[in-house]
Amino acid sequence: MNNNLNDTIAAISTPIGSGGIAIIRISGEDAFKIISKIFVYNKKEKNSEQIKSHTINYGVLKDKNGEIVDEVLVSFMKAPNTYTKENTAEINCHGGIRAANRVLSLVIENGARMAQPGEFTKRAFLNGRIDLSQAEAVMDIINAKTQLAHKSALERLNGRLSSKVKLLRDEILTMTAHIEAAIDYPEHDDEMMTYEMIKNKSLKLLEDIKLLLKYADTGKIIRQGVNTVILGKPNVGKSSLLNALIEEDRAIVTDIPGTTRDVLQESININGIALNIIDTAGIRSTTDAIEKMGVEKSKQYAKNSDLVLFVLDGSQSLDDDDIKILEFVKDKNLIIIINKIDLTENTDFDKVYNYADDDYIIKMSVKNEIGFEKLFKAIEKLFTSGKININEEALITNERNKASVADAARSLENVVETIENMLPEDFISMDLIQAYKSLGEITGDSVEEDIIDKIFSEFCLGK
Repeated sequence: MNNNLNDTIAAISTPIGSGGIAIIRISGEDAFKIISKIFVYNKKEKNSEQIKSHTINYGVLKDKNGEIVDEVLVSFMKAPNTYTKENTAEINCHGGIRAANRVLSLVIENGARMAQPGEFTKRAFLNGRIDLSQAEAVMDIINAKTQLAHKSALERLNGRLSSKVKLLRDEILTMTAHIEAAIDYPEHDDEMMTYEMIKNKSLKLLEDIKLLLKYADTGKIIRQGVNTVILGKPNVGKSSLLNALIEEDRAIVTDIPGTTRDVLQESININGIALNIIDTAGIRSTTDAIEKMGVEKSKQYAKNSDLVLFVLDGSQSLDDDDIKILEFVKDKNLIIIINKIDLTENTDFDKVYNYADDDYIIKMSVKNEIGFEKLFKAIEKLFTSGKININEEALITNERNKASVADAARSLENVVETIENMLPEDFISMDLIQAYKSLGEITGDSVEEDIIDKIFSEFCLGK
């Protein structure tokens, strides 16, 4: 994103399509000048730059020929009390693709340029209104699939992660200052910061940082949902289960084993828990090259999943292939579904209780819609029992922040090791500075410009 940040920018901030209202956001030094060229206040001539800040004003937009483009409401917000800390105007026009694009074109014709994805939030970050972790939280709020994800993102937007990181960095900075003083002025013995005190402080910081890491995967699940794989042999009802869960015929269902050759992915919400469900190819021995590729892909998805829904055919006996699959997923969060109980039920399933507790073995008839309530309760219990840990205090929710926290932890471990080996203070100082820098990457205090550009390029237009 190399455009001049002194430009005045504009974009449509509401979803494109039919709707009652569309909002065109304008931000920059010339925002009000642009509005004054096109906005006729209350259908009467009035200087838009003289309108009181943070008010909504009724009027019409006119093009250079004096033709009315739309009847609108315009919000005027003067810097610095705005989202970007710049002069900002928002035009509320009629919804619809044509109406919104016509107004946006009018704004651009009169001096604004089209904003890049995330550029409004990038300006809020660069102008010091929010830090980088709060900027990322903005996008997480927009993309939140559940109430829990929305709440977690709001906590970070309100600065909970930022405050935690600041406290950690302040402590590290104080320690570094004492070490640097000891190096530069060895004749002045700093009794306030002995090797033993530095070690103890580092261990305490390490404990706090590792707590952030402990819940990083939890935060990722809150943000992105639970990666859930439907697994089993061919023709046990995996695709029927997927169709029933998403309430549409997404997967092809036939009586022919091996119909599903590739994976299908869908997202659902079960009582506030977001599941990213993957229906996989049936796992069996096969000579078909394409089906074999599907089987290998199924195993790979199962290996990387947060939750496995293993489906058995309740009308058939448990066989070696079933046991092989169970052995493959026995260390995963596992729910075993015994399907097709509407048919002649086979009772030879004692061995499955070696792989899951009774609460996580569900007898179902997907066809007759039997057992879904028990399945949903089992999924909920996985969360509430802590097997899949959803902690509302989880603050680290993406891989970038997780990597930064892990780097800080390694640096502090090096500090402790240096002290235990009685190495020079220089080594301690270098590792403390690195830990300080790593944590600064979370808030954007010590992050490269290209990383900042990449983060904001993933935002939606108008935000």
